[in-house]
Amino acid sequence: MSAGKILVIDDDPQIRRVMRSTLTAHGYQVNDARSGEEGLEELRNSSYDLVVLDMNMPGMGGMEACRLIRSGSEVAIIMLTVNNTERQKVDALDAGADDYITKPFSTPELLARIRATLRRLPQPPSHSDLQPLIAQGVNIDLSSREVTVHGRTSRLTAREFGLLTYFLARPNKTIAHRELLQAVWGPDYGDELEYLRVFVNRVRKKIEPDPSKPLFLVTDAWAGYRFHLPQ
Repeated sequence: MSAGKILVIDDDPQIRRVMRSTLTAHGYQVNDARSGEEGLEELRNSSYDLVVLDMNMPGMGGMEACRLIRSGSEVAIIMLTVNNTERQKVDALDAGADDYITKPFSTPELLARIRATLRRLPQPPSHSDLQPLIAQGVNIDLSSREVTVHGRTSRLTAREFGLLTYFLARPNKTIAHRELLQAVWGPDYGDELEYLRVFVNRVRKKIEPDPSKPLFLVTDAWAGYRFHLPQ
């Protein structure tokens, strides 16, 4: 049985060869594409569990490709780049990536990131265990992952939903950064605060009437985040 179906999008033929050989040897089904345009076409024709996407490619760059992929798909995305700045990480996550790896990387690191990204998200508590959130013009439908804010409807991605349900199961409790990262991303995470900043902001944009003045998903300075349920 395949461990998952992966599409590698990278203009470097050597990277594609190594990725295909390495990932196939570890049980993944792998296809590759030489450009963002070719990768998008492949994703239109076939379904994948994960995309490994190079950030720096001629023609359509990785950031643009990531945004276009995410606009129409919830497939998991790991970005590859030679730049390890926090700004680049935030830009990649903002574009819709789930994770980020800096070149050069080791095979164990790559495999660990893939396993973490593909791993099953924490099972949401049963709906009866969650207090419904219908307040301040906001309606969160847990069964469909849809959020309606004053008549405007959007859909949460799998990772956003995992984060939100973790909060909803612990209302009015401050949750530390490390706890959130390990619960939603996996046990190998804990220090990637930029991941939380980006994903919390993404959730706020979908659930808050005014994301700049959050009513529900609030920051407790230096401690973590808290989901405030109005009484």
